[in-house]
Amino acid sequence: MQAIMVVGTTSHAGKSLVATALCRMLSRRGWRVAPFKGQNMALNAYVTNAGAEIGYAQAVQAWAAKVAPQAEMNPILLKPQGDMTSQVVLRGRAVGRIAAKDYYEKFFDTGWQAIQESLSRLEQEFDFLVCEGAGSPAEINLKHRDLTNMRVAKHLNAPTVLVADIERGGVFAHIVGTLELLDPDERQLVKGIIINKFRGQKDILQPGIDWLQERTGIPVIGVLPMLNQAFPAEDSLSLLERTTNKANASITIAVIKLPHISNFTDFDPLESEESVRVRYVSPGEDLGYPDAVVLPGTKTTIADMLVLQRSGLAEAIQNYMHAGGTVLGICGGFQMMGEYLADPEGIEGQDGRYKGLQLVPIRTVITTRKIARQRETSSQYPQLGLPITGYELHQGRTQLVAPEEATSSLKFDFLFEDKSLGIVDTRQALWGTYLHGLFDNGPWRRAWLNCLRQQRGLGSLPTGVANFREQREIMLDGLADEVETYLDLAPLLPSSKGGTGG
Repeated sequence: MQAIMVVGTTSHAGKSLVATALCRMLSRRGWRVAPFKGQNMALNAYVTNAGAEIGYAQAVQAWAAKVAPQAEMNPILLKPQGDMTSQVVLRGRAVGRIAAKDYYEKFFDTGWQAIQESLSRLEQEFDFLVCEGAGSPAEINLKHRDLTNMRVAKHLNAPTVLVADIERGGVFAHIVGTLELLDPDERQLVKGIIINKFRGQKDILQPGIDWLQERTGIPVIGVLPMLNQAFPAEDSLSLLERTTNKANASITIAVIKLPHISNFTDFDPLESEESVRVRYVSPGEDLGYPDAVVLPGTKTTIADMLVLQRSGLAEAIQNYMHAGGTVLGICGGFQMMGEYLADPEGIEGQDGRYKGLQLVPIRTVITTRKIARQRETSSQYPQLGLPITGYELHQGRTQLVAPEEATSSLKFDFLFEDKSLGIVDTRQALWGTYLHGLFDNGPWRRAWLNCLRQQRGLGSLPTGVANFREQREIMLDGLADEVETYLDLAPLLPSSKGGTGG
């Protein structure tokens, strides 16, 4: 099996984007390609057809390779919980929670075994792997226990490309310093350097490239401009880089940027709408009066809800709703909208019962059992009978409160034909769902946006649009097309598909 390893001089250097583009480029050349990241730390996750949980970035890379995502593509997923602990997802299943100081001492051998076994399984199905590292491969205090970078490259004897972000400044120092800190057997695997996020004139940079190649003996195989950074989002830091100003935007949607926001990839389809401006609002910031407020998923529902309450943002959301605003909650955000949340076993680290936003008549108990599964249903609101696909990924058992016991006097109905997936009030102002990927469903997304537009006296958008996965395909093709114009893959590839010629 052939492989390429993509590592970076820093976090956010562009490893995920380069790996995504490589998956599509190699797939076009006839390879049966799979992405791989041995260990990922992220709160954006995806659920495979088999019900396995993996990093969302690896799911996007699988789609780029035109194959179905599977657990072996990301055998270890760490989901930070904010108290120096993480939930450990091993081979697609949550297996517990562990403190950072204990992780490698107690988990290293198990983790490396899972990585090797996953690579062995992928080798039986695919003929080319595009492997992504994490952070930097040259963290000298971590190298002896690094499961993600050069340990995987050496195991596969994979030609390695080093990606550096020139926008941060000091790009030559980052590259040379990283190479100097690699062990000799690691450095000899590095066959190419990519300088990413370049905004200037190439001829001005060229003397530096010439010096770098002479100094390191490694070719600079590409200088990439600032490309579409939407593929894929690893963590909430990337939200700071998103541009939300649109000249033609007529609708503003405020997404609450919870401290442990997860699966904010749910909002990529909204950001793709030219008529929609997505604004991320952190606790302590002014909510204003947007056309809708969205409460997203979170890894720590109770802790993040308490932050909203202490910051005054919870009260602002309640006042916004009572003034006629629209609120939609997804997963943990849906749970927050209820009357209370209980965590009797302290699964999130805070046992007890907590008052919710009291917007919808539900009560949730956090449970040890994690639900991770693909779902298909059809809509009842805002338009009857639209086909809906998505996935559930949550811990918690939610029950409706009987009308006579509910705090709210509003009437509610089920949002989908599958009654377990969400509710909506009959005014269509309060929406709550467990379904991630809801906005990926193009006709439903447009129908929901038209509810907001109607309130503003705006004309309706056409609802006969494709789902976001089709738009994502176009974006992936565009990304690969652009990267291919700047990248020389020759130093990374065998001389033929079979490894010996052509």
